Amino acid sequence: MEAALNFDTVPDLTLDSPDFGLFEMNTGNGDVVKPYYVYVSVNGSRVKMELDTGAAVSVISENLYKRRFKSVKLSPANCVLKTYSQESLQLMGKFVAKVKCHETTKKLELLVVKGRGPALMGRDWISQLKLDWSQVNRVAPETVEDVCAQYASVFNPELGKLKGIKAKLHVAPEAVPKFHKPRNVPYALKEAVERELTKLEAEGVISPINYSEWAAPIVCIPKKDDSVRLCGDYKVTINPWLNVDQYPLPKTQDLFAKLAGGQKFTKLDLSQAYQQVQLEESSRCYLTINTHKGLYQYNRLPYGVASAPAIFQKIMDQVLQGMDGVICYLDDILITGKDAETHLTNLKEVLKRLESYNLRVKREKCEFLQDSVSYLGHVIDSTGIHPMKEKTTAIQRAPVPSNVTELRSFLALLNYYGKFIPNLSTLIQPMTALLHKDAEWIWSESCQNAFENAKKALQSDKILVHFDAELPIILACDASPYGVGAVISHQMKDGSERPIAFASRTLTKTEQNYSQIEKEALGLVFGVMKFHDYLYGRKFILTTDHKPLLKILGPKTGVPTLAAARLQRWALILAAYKYEIQYKRSEQHSNADALSRLPMKPRVDVASNPIYRVSYLDELPITAREIAKETEKDSVLKVVKQLVLTGWPKHVQDEWLKPYFQRRFELTVEDDCLLWGLRVVVPKKLRDQLISELHEHHWGIVKMKSLARSLFWWPAVDECIEQEVSECTICQKQRSMP
Repeated sequence: MEAALNFDTVPDLTLDSPDFGLFEMNTGNGDVVKPYYVYVSVNGSRVKMELDTGAAVSVISENLYKRRFKSVKLSPANCVLKTYSQESLQLMGKFVAKVKCHETTKKLELLVVKGRGPALMGRDWISQLKLDWSQVNRVAPETVEDVCAQYASVFNPELGKLKGIKAKLHVAPEAVPKFHKPRNVPYALKEAVERELTKLEAEGVISPINYSEWAAPIVCIPKKDDSVRLCGDYKVTINPWLNVDQYPLPKTQDLFAKLAGGQKFTKLDLSQAYQQVQLEESSRCYLTINTHKGLYQYNRLPYGVASAPAIFQKIMDQVLQGMDGVICYLDDILITGKDAETHLTNLKEVLKRLESYNLRVKREKCEFLQDSVSYLGHVIDSTGIHPMKEKTTAIQRAPVPSNVTELRSFLALLNYYGKFIPNLSTLIQPMTALLHKDAEWIWSESCQNAFENAKKALQSDKILVHFDAELPIILACDASPYGVGAVISHQMKDGSERPIAFASRTLTKTEQNYSQIEKEALGLVFGVMKFHDYLYGRKFILTTDHKPLLKILGPKTGVPTLAAARLQRWALILAAYKYEIQYKRSEQHSNADALSRLPMKPRVDVASNPIYRVSYLDELPITAREIAKETEKDSVLKVVKQLVLTGWPKHVQDEWLKPYFQRRFELTVEDDCLLWGLRVVVPKKLRDQLISELHEHHWGIVKMKSLARSLFWWPAVDECIEQEVSECTICQKQRSMP
């Protein structure tokens, strides 16, 4: 008979002591004893903890902290933790957690140690939670943690390498090779680009080669950690020649039919999915990239290849074939089961299959045993498949119009779908009365009632339709000075356009300072990413009322080399989608326009998604503050800056404005300074100083021009350099030397 442990007699402990012993009770005396576990709720998360009466304090691993509690800030813990063998453990910190065990709830301190390992409940928690022997599970039921630990290799952060299957590109026989020269890499990014090339080569993703008939230029996008993301711009080389419909993507209704009877749901997200797939030798030549370090050939399937979604879907269908309660759409796997035991069995089978194919999953993006999940634009739970409630949130939360302009936009939205709204003119009459020439702006109770009834009409089944993969998809996007809006719709068999869902949001303060073309581009990217589940892997029409975007972000247009970092990044995002971009006049684009002018107010302040820009403001001998100050004083640049922010006219007559007008789609504003691409547009007062600094080493005309072109610009900058060098006796002497 086992002796009972009296937990009530364990003394209370605090972290005042400088040195604590920490060891698992089943190994402390040298005898192997099966561990005892107890389940507790820690900040609302169910945690399996091993009871350790030999430990003075309770601890969790860094791994568990990052997966479950990373939003909780750690504070310093002034103590030393030692194991039974007197080895010191590396302590990350501590936090106070709300702990619930059975009927007892306490706020208790929890230490976090480096590495992995079981969560340990020490004497400090044991005494506070008043445990007794009957509450302790000697043999705990299998959990998600147990299953994931069993297949730990699947969650390894290293890049996977798919076994047994390789990707083949199906290229039109009449394809003509395209070879593009390498694009200039910004000076400030050169080192990061070289590091990334070295990393990709070490991982086996790319290999250097000496010759290729095909070569795509690269696009490099700065990331938060000072690294870069590299992609080939395949829109200008192989994409037009690829057969992208070689393998059809599955229909949602066929996928969802396999989930019948499911009670809980698990989503797995494959890490760097495409790059885990090796390319067949014969396909690699088409995916060569040209860099300042030479040619590299992709050995793995890269981002931005038009047929990549279909290729990857075919592979995943093969990997997961014959599995019950499992569906997969591209890199998202969804698992269910009729009960918890079946669910875990299915999860184990999927992980086992992924392990056998050497595929990797991104643990932090996975969701386990959820009551409901969002998947392919639907909410899935034990009762069935439901449309997402947020489909009409943009309409529900649209603010009341505050002026005639906003009211006109809202009424235009109603008229856009007017044929589906009975008695529309009667419904909106109180609001239309405010548009009369001499009408005073008074938003009456009847206006408010009409506004609310109109919003209800827009959300009714007479207008909204469910997503149908068989019907053409249209995505309309727009931007106003303070918001972005998007409507995803189906073109019905009778030619009418019916909305599937609406979306909008208010621009952040930073985004409100974007140039007009950047706001319009942001509207497109917002819509595409918002409705990603509906769009990815499918053909759709993208509509805009901003004509310049057709040239800059068109599906057959290369990523703009002189565009600002934001536009380059957005062009790269859109490159992953199959779309045709169409221009609509503003009066035909009123559905998206209204949402951008009446954007949903955020429930909480949300920071804009940062684009980690690289300009040369930090590379110049003049500070950004000085440049901004002189830009505001410069009579020309002050006008140019205002036009960049508010929009350009169709034509300009002034000669002094024409050099800027020619570059209008590539000019942006950062830190109140004008940029042309990544180059700083220098105010007139500071130009002589920069030329003098550049001339200091007497490098000569060619090198000075090269440096200037990578750092700054103004009209006739080349002539300024030529004049400076021609008047310098040292430069002339060096020029005449053999």
